[in-house]
Amino acid sequence: MAGERVRATRGRHALRSRAFADELVRDSGIASGDLVLDLGAGAGLLTGALRAAGARVVAVELDPVLVSTARKRFGRDEHVRIVHGDAARVALPTEPFAVLANLPFAVGTAILRRLLDDPRVPLTRLDAIVEWGLAAKRARVWPSTQLSVYWSAWYDLAIARRVPREAFAPPPSVDAAVLRAVRRVEPLVPVAQARAYLAFLQHGFAEPGRLRRIVPRAALRRVAFANDANARDLDARQWAALYRALH
Repeated sequence: MAGERVRATRGRHALRSRAFADELVRDSGIASGDLVLDLGAGAGLLTGALRAAGARVVAVELDPVLVSTARKRFGRDEHVRIVHGDAARVALPTEPFAVLANLPFAVGTAILRRLLDDPRVPLTRLDAIVEWGLAAKRARVWPSTQLSVYWSAWYDLAIARRVPREAFAPPPSVDAAVLRAVRRVEPLVPVAQARAYLAFLQHGFAEPGRLRRIVPRAALRRVAFANDANARDLDARQWAALYRALH
């Protein structure tokens, strides 16, 4: 089945195939009755695949032409709500929800931050198509980054699959990936301490030299690291252990 038509603005690249959209839904583990956000929904290719799987869908789209198309397509479906708005600013559900979305490449990080920065947001799972470089940076264990370490306190981050540029219309200049974030059953840091943990990470990653300038030697030994370790040498679990050792 042919994919949707999306105007080539703001890094938009539509999926070509409904069959591929169905495959993404199956891979995501989304079940009938689940509440799912389709952010940057376009004309509703993924929304249609989600509905076929029985999900309740909130489809968010900024382009008014595509919003009109989606409303004509799903207007009579009580389990689909079409929202004309910015995916990086839209109000998020207060009940547990998942995200399956082909994010506009130009604002991929902004949308991810909207979803993952505040662990009180009841997001259970995210499968987001983003540029390959963005997915690789966020999913890698080492060298670590402040943002990935912070998100990883509450979510297990991984690349679920590669999405070749040929899967899009128009094709982007780079391949993409499905970045997956699954909420941890046991968080590495309590949700109530998110602000304190963020401040701790900001202090640690702001120091371009050695952690020994800001972290006691005994604390580094507790996470099995030498005193000359750099901030990027520690992975998410080690940073969380270091935070617990100092707090």
